Amino acid sequence: MSMKLGGLETLRREGVRLESPAAVPLRFVNGIGMHQVIDIESDNRHLSRYRGFLVVTEEHTEIGRVPLDDILAIIVHAHGITYSNSLLVELAKRGATVVLCAANHHPEAILWPLQGHHAQGARMRAQWEAPKPMLKQLWKQVVCTKIVMQAAALTAYGHSDHALNRLAKTVKSGDPENIEAQAARRYWPLLMGKEFRRDRGEDGTNALLNYGYTVLRAATARAIIGAGLHPTIGLHHSNRSNAFALADDLMEPFRPLVDCAVKGLLTRGIAEVTPEAKQTLARLIAFDLDFGDTRTPLRVSLEKLTHSLAISFEQGKPALVLPKTPPPLELAGLGCE
Repeated sequence: MSMKLGGLETLRREGVRLESPAAVPLRFVNGIGMHQVIDIESDNRHLSRYRGFLVVTEEHTEIGRVPLDDILAIIVHAHGITYSNSLLVELAKRGATVVLCAANHHPEAILWPLQGHHAQGARMRAQWEAPKPMLKQLWKQVVCTKIVMQAAALTAYGHSDHALNRLAKTVKSGDPENIEAQAARRYWPLLMGKEFRRDRGEDGTNALLNYGYTVLRAATARAIIGAGLHPTIGLHHSNRSNAFALADDLMEPFRPLVDCAVKGLLTRGIAEVTPEAKQTLARLIAFDLDFGDTRTPLRVSLEKLTHSLAISFEQGKPALVLPKTPPPLELAGLGCE
């Protein structure tokens, strides 16, 4: 079940029904007690800190409050939002990311802390000095896992996964033949239809994907910082203007989870970024993935992955810890609740 802010005892506003989406300017969008994604969707709100809480006000009247320790990320889409410096400092201390989005729900900026791990200096140095051959091997692991996950997503929706699984086996160190792109050309028409084109500037399905990837990117960035790594120094992505190249690299194997959730929303007739769609997509951070004999939420899976990457840099050997592919029935169920 999703949980709006009106369901918490900490939220009070006389004469306002907080259960109404129109009356709630921020909301928990994943509905899990801890590590919430907070969505700020209404204009002209002020965000501040008071005694360990994020407090949102409108014209000096409190709308709601959330414990700072419960926040994984804050995603801001609205205009005219103001912040207190003390709030941003306290969020940074807790490793929570603040994501500023454009109108199409694509992130334009992310606020992240300068320090996230006691061995940060040594790990960042090892990250920077990592030899090119090892980076290529790490990228091969990422690409193979992503393509296998895409194949599983197609299976979940009744399509053959043979072509993608064969492609995954042909990926070489560094993916010089760009098998990732070849897989994408097969994947998207089968999953979303022959007319679909991935375009971050478009509405509808593309906007839903943008929002889901924004949540995933924020969670990945937090895990990277918590592991003592620098989010700008990527394995493969190297755009000079991309301050989160590593986040974009490491989230790749998990993107098909967002794709399946969006597909599920579309089958329910939800084709725009509605409050219900946001709640569904943000709940993905609590989706359980298999690691050997254990199952951990996506958020924890990202922490396992980033810590394994940090150890790989320190030891000079590629040894990423990546999840197993979920069963087709679980993938088909994403976005359908």
